Amino acid sequence: MHHTESAEPRILGDHTWHNHAACRSTPAHPVDVEIFFPEPEEMDRIRAAKALCAQCLVRRTCLDAALENVDRFGIRGGMTEEEREPLHENLPSRLDYGRVNTVLAGRDIHLTTAERRSATRAAFQAGIPADRLAWLLKITQEHAEKLYRQVRRETRNRAVDEHQNNDTSWSAPAPGRDELGTAA
Repeated sequence: MHHTESAEPRILGDHTWHNHAACRSTPAHPVDVEIFFPEPEEMDRIRAAKALCAQCLVRRTCLDAALENVDRFGIRGGMTEEEREPLHENLPSRLDYGRVNTVLAGRDIHLTTAERRSATRAAFQAGIPADRLAWLLKITQEHAEKLYRQVRRETRNRAVDEHQNNDTSWSAPAPGRDELGTAA
């Protein structure tokens, strides 16, 4: 039977996923954790660590934890430090709607900057009160109200832009080449 990791994001402060990690050393399954901290030229150790990660049921959770905690050392989630670097750099712009929906459902997980903006827009569109948004995002009600004001402005500005674009599409058609005349 093939096991796959649940797509459900981990709750903040939850470390129970460690119990399911392939790298967890037990008397029946001893693991030398040093293989996860190889030098760049130690390709055999890198391959061994990645092979263990490839079997892991919580590899994605491990990678997310490494990114969210800015863990830049060792092999985590099946990736070396160098392979994770672009993910670290781009983390604030990561947008996973599954994670946004998980927060809107009331679970306490880490969200990126882009995911927090998306959660705010979705909550606003769903008519969720500011005090509930504050609870969901673990912010003050005043901050939630400020976020909703920003969403209202963005929505208004988008509507104005769309209206202006629609107005220009109804203007008189551009004159054809024959109607322009010639230069003197």
